Amino acid sequence: MPPKKAAAPEPRPLIGRVGTNLKVGIVGLPNVGKSTFFNVLTKSSAQAENFPFCTIDPNESRVPVPDERFEFLCQFHKPVSKVPAFLNVTDIAGLVKGAAEGQGLGNAFLSHIKACDALFHLTRAFEDDDVTHVEGDVNPVRDLEIILDELRLKDIEYIEAVYDKLFKLVERGGDKKLKPEFDCVCKVRTLLQEEKKHVRFAEWDSKEIEVLNKHLLITSKPMIYLVNLSEKDYIRRKNKWLVKIKEWIDANDPGAILIPFSGALELRLADMEPEAKAQYIKDSGISSALDKIIVQGYKALTLMYFFTAGPDECKAWTIQKGTKAPQAAGKIHTDFEKGFVMAEVMKFDDFKEEGSEAACKAVGKYHQRGRNYIVEDGDIIFFKFNTGGLKKK
Repeated sequence: MPPKKAAAPEPRPLIGRVGTNLKVGIVGLPNVGKSTFFNVLTKSSAQAENFPFCTIDPNESRVPVPDERFEFLCQFHKPVSKVPAFLNVTDIAGLVKGAAEGQGLGNAFLSHIKACDALFHLTRAFEDDDVTHVEGDVNPVRDLEIILDELRLKDIEYIEAVYDKLFKLVERGGDKKLKPEFDCVCKVRTLLQEEKKHVRFAEWDSKEIEVLNKHLLITSKPMIYLVNLSEKDYIRRKNKWLVKIKEWIDANDPGAILIPFSGALELRLADMEPEAKAQYIKDSGISSALDKIIVQGYKALTLMYFFTAGPDECKAWTIQKGTKAPQAAGKIHTDFEKGFVMAEVMKFDDFKEEGSEAACKAVGKYHQRGRNYIVEDGDIIFFKFNTGGLKKK
């Protein structure tokens, strides 16, 4: 008999909240263009005055995730209802140096950041005499360091309180059950205080990640760097700070994504009629950076989606990476998970290439998958289940 196939190792748990209702926060110094960016991103009316603390309560909105696959399915099926995936975005008022110690409106804002699951870190690389810079001059590398330091200092404040409590219970009280958590907290403490690093830069095992997910530290959150350029610099794809920012990110947050954009240009494009906007983009040869920003924000939350598609409805169902078929079915209806029988799956590319569900079946590209199937991004799924006379969806 051939040897049994080794079971695939269980994927390592992710750092962060588990769920699909996750959100990205926009952080940065005052007057770097956060509210303008938020306004464009969500077509909302968040304030964007030239005043350091004009955004006092965080503005929240949800933005549809652009996806050509979803558009194709909608055009193919011409459904009554179209429901794309959404990215939840929170605009957080500007942090200033000393925010961790309560400067500006620091403490409230830092608590808003803690409620987010990933961060758009927006920095300013444009000169404008009419928009004052809180630090006196434009220096995006310095600004990046100020914000990251404030986030780290806030985590130190939090972890010190946790450490003191656990120290009494473990070192003095001899509580062995809490020893693994205490050891992890000690590692976090050393990382933040002595090494001056963020939590997400260290290696953590599964047990440590469980501890981190209990505390949800600010510096454990994934970060995408956005650089706000003048319209002129964005169009000519040139700015004196871009190389310096890229070098800083490569040295301090290797592998992180950097996306240049122009808030001024995006605002102008947002005010155009769709036809005029399309013509302007065609004539000028430039394109909006918003789609890329939204997609990368969604990915930073370790989210993805599968599709259900037909004449009644085309819908993108948000799940976390690594979700198995029964739990994915449960996103549609809890009974689907309880009575799960199988998932009938087509890959989007196969569906597009073959031209129909029937054609996919004819060439063997329509697959029946069981309980252990891990759903992949863009799967088109038809669930079968055996409970309560519900019809499959």
